[in-house]
Amino acid sequence: MAKNPTRITVAFDRNTANLLEKISAETELSQSEIMRRALRFYNENKVLTDPSLRKKAFAYMDLLLDGEHIILDVDHWLLFLQLIESSPGKEKFWEEHRKVARAHKEQLKSKVHSAEELLTRLELCNFYRLTKNSDREFTLIFGSELPKQFVRVFLEEYFSAMGIKADVKENLTKLNVSVKSEPK
Repeated sequence: MAKNPTRITVAFDRNTANLLEKISAETELSQSEIMRRALRFYNENKVLTDPSLRKKAFAYMDLLLDGEHIILDVDHWLLFLQLIESSPGKEKFWEEHRKVARAHKEQLKSKVHSAEELLTRLELCNFYRLTKNSDREFTLIFGSELPKQFVRVFLEEYFSAMGIKADVKENLTKLNVSVKSEPK
């Protein structure tokens, strides 16, 4: 702390004052130190005050904190997909991938309730960039053609398990998803 601190008077409502006292007791830090840390934290994380970025940050935390997802360099991801395509066991991989997609429907039933929610969640995984063309029409844009089949198979299986009727059509580096109907 500086030798000659600047004194600032701050007025809190009773609930906020109680919260500051509680945090001070729990952390064994002075109220001044808690306020300094809180201001630095806010300054470093103010980008999270943007509602869309905040939503995205919480979605990333949801994906990563439980340990079921990983961050993988795109080049490594593409190498895995290339290896699968050249493997004599690739048909077994695709069947297992279909099973995983169906299992994800059960795992995500409290978080994903529509085709758009699934497409948005998978976009967070950096499989593609999502463009919403209308309420029921979406374009998935891939940086490479390799992940397109992986995502297409996943979507078809997941949609089927959810009872969503959708057409998933391939273009060179895109998938076009047209949602025909969703369960109520």
